[in-house]
Amino acid sequence: MTRQIQPGVWDEVPSPFCGIAADDLKVKVEGNRLIVLENGCPVTQPAFEQKIGESTPQIQGKATHLEAAIARAVEILSQAKLPLISGLATDVEGIRAVLALADRYGAVVDHMDSEAALRNILALQDSGWITTTLSEVKNRVDLLLVVGSDIEAHFPRFFERYIWNPETLFNQDTAQREIIYLGKSPSGQAAYGPDGRAPLVIHCKQDELPEVVAALRAQIAGHLLQAEAVAGIAMEELAALADRLKQAQYGVVAWAAGQWTFPHAELTIQMLCELIMAVNKTTRCSGLPLGGQNGQITANQVCTWQTGYPVRISFARGYPDYDPYHCSSERLLESGAADALVWISAFDQGRTPPATSIPTVVLGRAGMAFTQAPEVFIPIGTPGIDHPGHTYRSDNVVAVPLRQLRQSGLPSTAKIVNAMLQ
Repeated sequence: MTRQIQPGVWDEVPSPFCGIAADDLKVKVEGNRLIVLENGCPVTQPAFEQKIGESTPQIQGKATHLEAAIARAVEILSQAKLPLISGLATDVEGIRAVLALADRYGAVVDHMDSEAALRNILALQDSGWITTTLSEVKNRVDLLLVVGSDIEAHFPRFFERYIWNPETLFNQDTAQREIIYLGKSPSGQAAYGPDGRAPLVIHCKQDELPEVVAALRAQIAGHLLQAEAVAGIAMEELAALADRLKQAQYGVVAWAAGQWTFPHAELTIQMLCELIMAVNKTTRCSGLPLGGQNGQITANQVCTWQTGYPVRISFARGYPDYDPYHCSSERLLESGAADALVWISAFDQGRTPPATSIPTVVLGRAGMAFTQAPEVFIPIGTPGIDHPGHTYRSDNVVAVPLRQLRQSGLPSTAKIVNAMLQ
């Protein structure tokens, strides 16, 4: 639990930025400045230490009072025929307030990173899946297969916290865990064992993953393939990988859908899910889809329990209408169907709204800079820094409690959106 161990120094601070919710950071607060003293990483440290920047509300780039900015935002929504609320990078309370706002004004709701999230969601909706949690990985995994992803590039402390952890509930020797990469090589050495042992890498290009995963699935199911190699990988090598998955006591297949840019990636995820189900006929094996930065998992969780659907929902008909194609932010903006945009980005000053000619309201992390000033800009606080809150981590099962670390006076997303509902 986050605690203040001396004036201005907080211990056991969870990160709302990294997706895996590393909760062992030590952070020093000097006025509005934050310094990560221990356990930072290339993702969390810059995010915590972003300067607070400009915190005055603006209309058309000119400073104004908060009440005037909220009134102008409400006016824009009231005049719109199909408003779009996107970004959605905020905490649980912020998303709950956003859904009430969308219901009030008949808006479409979409997350800034939903394209990546939907690759997993579409596979889950179509055929279901068997997945695990980070805690289960930490305590049970003996074989980790990473498919087409560079985990440490986006989740730098994953291996440190969940693979090479020195202690487990079942006294497992974690140094003996086996790591295999299918596709790209890791960008660093986080996947190397404590003894310096390198992971096994089976190389293929990213756009060759679909055929490689299909061949591996066939091998596990016991089907004969009339081929000597697939994407340059010998069938004997794929057969050995299939056998290794079957021999593992607790295998985990991990992927980061946000790193997959080839067409119809959701079909490859579906094949992975079927592969995992086939392995479970003789031993235990689970999937581990990794993601969750910028409140992606939080937005999907809240949308699902509030409406029955993940993001890309329209309230234009007076009820939640889920359509992962027509409710795409990019599609609505390019087609001109949306006539007002509300953009929410509480975690990263750099995630600004897409360029558009329609009236735009931005609820963004203080200090956000724009190439084109929005109609309204309301600086907001960051959950876990400027106000308390909750965010979900990558495995979907844990709502991480966040404490307020500094007294910046910046409002939460929920506070501003609820004011817009008054």
